Parts: sequence; structure tokens; C-alpha cells
Amino acid sequence: MNLDLAVAIRRFLEYLEVERNCSKLTIRNYEHYLTVLLEYFESQGKGTVMVSDIDLDSVRSFRLYLSRQPGVDGEMKIVTQGYYVIALRSFLKWLIKNDYKVMQPEKIEVPKNKDHSLKFLNGEQIERLMNQPLLSTKVGLRDRAILELFFSTGLRVSELVRLNRDQVNLKTREFGVIGKGGKARVVFVSKRAAVFMERYLKIRSDKHRPLFIRYGGKHDLISEEEKMRLSPRSIERMVKHYVRLAKLPVDATPHTLRHSMATDLLRAGADLRSVQELLGHKNIATTQIYTHVTDARLREVHEKFHSGNKKDV
Repeated sequence: MNLDLAVAIRRFLEYLEVERNCSKLTIRNYEHYLTVLLEYFESQGKGTVMVSDIDLDSVRSFRLYLSRQPGVDGEMKIVTQGYYVIALRSFLKWLIKNDYKVMQPEKIEVPKNKDHSLKFLNGEQIERLMNQPLLSTKVGLRDRAILELFFSTGLRVSELVRLNRDQVNLKTREFGVIGKGGKARVVFVSKRAAVFMERYLKIRSDKHRPLFIRYGGKHDLISEEEKMRLSPRSIERMVKHYVRLAKLPVDATPHTLRHSMATDLLRAGADLRSVQELLGHKNIATTQIYTHVTDARLREVHEKFHSGNKKDV
């Protein structure tokens, strides 16, 4: 059984939306990666492209094409190329599931990123970052509340921007979020984060539903209700701004604060399984990127408590 590649991609995106209940952002990303694939195949001048045309040689040629594409700082980064490969593998798995004869996705290896270092901020760097927003302004107070909430909860930026005012209970200092893959979890607000959020909400005289709203800028969103909601990109720019002001040695992003939250908990003695639940990781293997913290803590435990370390040799 064969199928036009363009038709197959459209059906796959519909499957992600209807059956997998993926977020609009995820669907948009997959659409982009697979559209680039389709356009590349069509540019080869072989007529109508079918799913059976995806083989090792064509994939190798496509990956060579990607590696030569311009990126932010020269050529496209390895991690970006990996996103295209991951999308293609997921697409092939769906085709196989629907009885189309295509190549096995396992034959396509995801490129390994040379930089495996995990970026996070230590306690002193967190304090420097938190102290950058000017609290005498409504923008500064909002930004401090955002930074505190990131570090307190480990929210993804996509999760934070979707928050509404009535969703967050500052009395109990906890609320529920729906994360990747529709996975629900409870996150907890630190006492300090709750203080700044209360201060921020106290100066709000508007009735807008979004928890964090924009001040100024173009209101170009279609929905009247959503026109004041901050976008992920605007929050990313805001974090970058304060990172530069703080002169931090780490090129921190909102996700860096998520890593920093997990690192902070593990260093204080939290177990990996609990951190997995707090971050909303589906698989414990994802949380194991923080073994640099647990390994160091285990060494401290061994040095302190093992009887062999208490005797002179």
C-alpha cells in the first residue's frame, strides 16, 4: 500500500491533533519539519512524491541538505537537525502502524549533540537574576513574579503562558497544569514566589483572565480575550534581558530556570522520582539528565557515613 507524501503528512498532522491531542505548538513544529522534507523531495524533480520514496539514500541526502542550511550562527545546529529526524521517525512509525510499507524508523539515527552539558544557575546566580527587575514599576513586579514562579515550579514556558488568574491558588500555594502529551501534574509555589505574585496581582486593576499580561506592544492576536496574554517569545526575551543585566556566565533561558529548580531540589536531598513527578517527565530516563547532581550528593553521603572512610589506613 502506497500514499502520496503530501496527503500522508496532512493525515498524520490530523492524527496528532485528534487522537494524540498534541498542542498546537507541537503540531505546528511537526508541520514545519515535514513540509521542509516534502519540499526537498519535490525539488528533486521526480514527479509526485510517495511515502515509499523515503529510503536510506533519500534520507541521507536530505540530512546532508539540512546540514548545509544556514542557522543563527552559521550552519544549522545539530540539535535543530535532530528535530527534523525525530519528526520523520514519528511520521514513519505512524505510517507503519497504518500498514504502509515504508522503511523502519530505527534505521534513521538521531544526530548526537556535541554539547551534553546541562545549563543551570547556582544559588548566588539565581539571586542576582531575581534582583534585576525594578519593583517600583508594574512591568518589573510582573517580571519578578514570572522569574520566581519559573524557579519555584519548574514550569515550561508554554505552560506558564497558558495560566489564568483563577487557576492559581496562592493560599494553598499549589495548582494543576497540563503538560506535554496531556500529562497532568500538580506544581507548588514557594513562599517567596507567592509573595511577589500577590504583590503583582494586587496592582492589577483589569479583569483580564491571563495571569501574566503584556504592557504595551501590538495586540495582534485574534481573540479579544487573549489579546493581553504574554507570548512565549516575549517571556524568553524578558529572561534574556535580565540575564544580560545580571551579567551571568550562563546564557540562561526559561528552561534553564526549570533545570535550576530541579538541581536545587536534588542538592537539598530530594529523590529523583519525586523530581520526575514535579517536572512532569513521562519517563524517569528524562530526569536522569540530573545525575551530575545525584552522583555528587551520593559521594558526599558515602564520604560521611561509610565506616571505611572513618579509619586511618
